[in-house]
Amino acid sequence: MNTEVDNDIKVLTAPIQPDEIEWRVSQTMEAKNGKPAKMMVVPYINNRCVMERFDGQFGWRNWSNKIEEVEGGFLCTISAILPTGEVVSKTDGASRTNVEPIKGGISDAMKRAAVQFGLGRGLYNYPKVFIEVDGKFIPDWGFRLLNALVVSINSGKAQREIIVLKEAQAKNL
Repeated sequence: MNTEVDNDIKVLTAPIQPDEIEWRVSQTMEAKNGKPAKMMVVPYINNRCVMERFDGQFGWRNWSNKIEEVEGGFLCTISAILPTGEVVSKTDGASRTNVEPIKGGISDAMKRAAVQFGLGRGLYNYPKVFIEVDGKFIPDWGFRLLNALVVSINSGKAQREIIVLKEAQAKNL
């Protein structure tokens, strides 16, 4: 990698912090054969994180986004002015979402375009995370463990490919 360019986007590519990550339940598994119910959760950044990181990297005046509606979704192009004066643009798209189809689709397209700049790209390397829980929502103790996991990942500590979080672990925090 070109170190000069890497330094140009260090705010964007810095590890995502626990307060910048949101978690979505992507799969649930019912309890059976004496094993507890589990949910699989995946991390993502929200659009406010994108805007704050781009403001922090380039200043609010030196970047912009353009949204284009396409069949079934949206394309977002983010353009930024580098310290050298060069303008760099990246584009990506997303489908309309099930909840708030337009707003959600636009936000998803912008987040995906931001990943093209390196923002949040490391989230794709996170381990598979399961939480042992009854119910369909992440419990408060689960969020504490997820935040601790993010801190551990950001510290460079080796992680297993699959992690199962249990309420008893939260008592140690």
